[in-house]
Amino acid sequence: MLPVDAIIPEILAHLRRSPSLVIEAAPGAGKTTRVPPALLALGTGDVLVLEPRRIAARMAARRVAEEMGEQPGGTVGYQVRFEDVSGPKTRLRFLTEGVLTRRLISDPELRGVATVVLDEFHERHLDTDVALALLRRLQLSTRRDLRIVVMSATLDPGPVSQFLGNCPCVSSEGRLFPLTVGYTPYSPAPLEEQVATALEKLVAGSEGDILVFLPGSAEIRRAARVLEGLAQRKNLLVTPLFGDLTPEEQDRAVAPASRRKIILSTNIAESSITIEGVRCVVDSGLARVASDSPWTGLPSLEVRRISKASADQRAGRAGRTGPGTVVRLFTAEDFHRRPARDVPEILRRELSQMCLQLEVAGIHDASELNWLDAPAPAAVEAAESLLDRLRARGREAERVARLPLHPRLARLVLDAEAQGAGQHGARVAALLSSGQRLQSLDDEPDHRSRAIMGQLRRHVKPGGGSDDDAIGKALLAAFPDRVGRVKSGGTVLLSNGTSATMLKPPGEFLVAVDLEERNDKPAPLIRLAHAIQPDWLLDLFADRVVARTQVEWHRQGERVESVSAMLYDALVIDETRGAMPDPEAAAALLAAKVLEVGLERFVEPAALAAFQARVNFAAQHSSLAELDPAAMTKVAAELCYGLRSFVEFSKVSDNLLPALERSLESGLLDQVAPARLRLPSGRMTKVNYEADKGPWVASRLQDFFGITETPKVARGKVPLVIHLLAPNQRPVQTTTDLAGFWQRLYPQLRRELGRRYPRHKWPEDPLKPEV
Repeated sequence: MLPVDAIIPEILAHLRRSPSLVIEAAPGAGKTTRVPPALLALGTGDVLVLEPRRIAARMAARRVAEEMGEQPGGTVGYQVRFEDVSGPKTRLRFLTEGVLTRRLISDPELRGVATVVLDEFHERHLDTDVALALLRRLQLSTRRDLRIVVMSATLDPGPVSQFLGNCPCVSSEGRLFPLTVGYTPYSPAPLEEQVATALEKLVAGSEGDILVFLPGSAEIRRAARVLEGLAQRKNLLVTPLFGDLTPEEQDRAVAPASRRKIILSTNIAESSITIEGVRCVVDSGLARVASDSPWTGLPSLEVRRISKASADQRAGRAGRTGPGTVVRLFTAEDFHRRPARDVPEILRRELSQMCLQLEVAGIHDASELNWLDAPAPAAVEAAESLLDRLRARGREAERVARLPLHPRLARLVLDAEAQGAGQHGARVAALLSSGQRLQSLDDEPDHRSRAIMGQLRRHVKPGGGSDDDAIGKALLAAFPDRVGRVKSGGTVLLSNGTSATMLKPPGEFLVAVDLEERNDKPAPLIRLAHAIQPDWLLDLFADRVVARTQVEWHRQGERVESVSAMLYDALVIDETRGAMPDPEAAAALLAAKVLEVGLERFVEPAALAAFQARVNFAAQHSSLAELDPAAMTKVAAELCYGLRSFVEFSKVSDNLLPALERSLESGLLDQVAPARLRLPSGRMTKVNYEADKGPWVASRLQDFFGITETPKVARGKVPLVIHLLAPNQRPVQTTTDLAGFWQRLYPQLRRELGRRYPRHKWPEDPLKPEV
C-alpha cells in the first residue's frame, strides 16, 4: 500500500466531473506508478504519461506492467528516443517529451487518447510547456472530453490550476522518514575529492546504499576512480547512473545488489524513479542544466547550482524506506541563497525548435497560444528569424520537423541529402547533436552518436558518397549566421559583425560550427569549422549578398579612398579600392579626420586659440552660439570639397578661420567682439581675446590722445584692457580707466617720456592734442 493509493478514489471522482486535475504528491508517494493505471478505469481511451527522462519512462512502465502481471508491450508500454516497446493492445504509454510533442503534431486530435498525464511537471522542460499549451488548446476546442492531469512533488499548484480553468487540486503527503541534513564548509578541493571525503565518514557511520548526485558523466567517472580504494576496503559496489548509459547499464545501477552500493548519479535519480535500499544522499548541489550554446545555437548542458526545490527533492531520496542521512557539499548559507525553484526553460532557452513545432502544427504565431508562462517576444522573434534563414517554413518546415534534430542540423541533413551525401550529413549531424566533445568533424562517433545515426538512417536515403564540398554547403545552410573570413594573426571576422580566433583555420572562408567563450580572452575561440567557397554564398543566399561602395580612410597615406565591396551580412567577401571617391562623402570623411587629428596641425595654434577665445567671449555676451563639433565639421567639409588628403587640405587651410567666422550669425561676432579698434590717429589696432582674460589692445600712448573714455566691447558693456606703449614699443602703463590715467598719471609720465623722447610731442592736455 502506497500513500497515493488513499487518494485514488478522490482522483477518479474529480476526473469524472472535471476534465483537468492537479495532483501534488510528496516523493515516495507512488504517484508515477499508481495514478496512471488507475486512470484506465475512467473509460476506453488510452492514457499517455509524459516523463522527463527515458529511464523514468522505462522503469515506470516496467513497474506498472509487473504489478499487472504482464511484460512491457502489453497493456502497458513505453516510447522513448531510439526505443518503442508497445503493441496493439497497449492502452497505457509512458512517453518522453519529444515523443509526445511529435504525436501532438502528427495527430493533433489525439484520436483514441482519453487522458494525458504530465508527470514531474515542476521540472518545467520546454517540451512540457509546449505540450501543456497544445493540450489545453485542444481541450478548449474539439476535444472537450480530453482529460489533463498534472503531477508533481514540489509544484505550486495554484498557477497550474488557474491555467486549467481553476481545476481541482488533490495532495498526498507521501511516506518520508525523518532526515538528518548536514552541510559542508567550503573547500577548494576537486569535487571528486570532496565526495570521497564525505563518503569515508558516511560509510562508517550509516547504513544502506548511498546515492551521490553529481553534475554529469565526466564528474561521475572521476569520482569512481577516486573511490576505488574505499570500495575495495569496505567491499562496496560503485555504480554509475546517467542518461547516456545503455538501458542494461541503467537497470544494473538501480537493481538490488548483494553488496552495499554507492550510486554515482546525475539528476536523473532526482525524481520519478525509486532506487530501493538508499538511506543516504550526498549532494554536490550541482547539475548539468539544459541550455543553448550562445554561438552554435544548439542544445548543450551547462553546470549550474541547483535550486532549493531540487535539493529538497534529492534529499527525499534518502527517506523512502527509513530514517535517512543527507550530506550537502555546500554551506547552509549557500543553500539559503539559492532560488526557490528553477526558471522554466521556456523563459531561458533558444526557441527555434518550439517555433518549428508550432509552425508544423499550423500555429504561425506563438502568441496565438495560451501559455502558463509566455515566452519572451524577443526570444520568439529571434527563433522565427533563424527559421527564416534555415528555410523552415510551409512544407519545408514539415520536412525539417520530421527529423529528430535541432532545426539547424535537420537543414544540414536535408541539404547534404539533396547533394547525394545524405549519410555523410547524417553522421556529421549525429556527432554535433550528441554533445560528444569533438576535435574534428571526422571523429569516430561514440555510442550516443551511433544511436542517433541509427535513428536517422530511417529518414535518409541510403548510399551517397563522402563529398567534402557537399558537407561544406550543408553546414553553411545549417549555420548561415556563422560565416567567417580569416585575416592576419588567426583573427576571423564573422558575418554577424564580431570576430573570433582560430589556431588552424581550414581556409580563408569558413563556417564556424562550434565556438568557445574564454574568460581570459576578448574573442571566442573557434573549435570546429569547415572551409567554404565565397561563391557558395551567392548560390545559397543571394538575397543576403549586397554591393556597397563607400569611402574609407587610408591611415598611412592620410587620404580618402573609394572602396567597392561585396558583403554577406556584415562580412566583406570581396573588395576593390579606387582613387575617385564620391566628392561629398570624401569631403565629409576628410573633414572628420582633420578635426580628429586637431586643427592645430593645419592652422597656427596661437591664431586658432585667439579665434576660439573671441567666439567664446561673444557667446558669453550675446545669443551667439559657441563653436560646436557639428558646425566645425560642416565648415571643414565645405573647404574639403574636391580634396582627398591632408596634403591637399594644408594648401587651403589658411581659409579655415575666415570660413568659420563667416559661418557664424551674420555680423554678430563683429558687433560683440570686434577684431580691430580704430584709434583717433586713424590707426587700426588688433583687439586680443584670450581664454580666462579680458579683451585687450596695445598701441603707442600717443595713439590714444583725444580719447576721453576707455573703449568698450560687448556692445559697450566690457571695457578693454589698454596697454599703453612708449615709442620703443614697451609698455609704460596698463589701464581699464583711461580718463583716470589722463588725470592722475599722465602729467608725471609726460615729463619722463619728454626727457627720454624729446623729438616726440607730449601735449599738456592729452584730450586736445596739437594737430
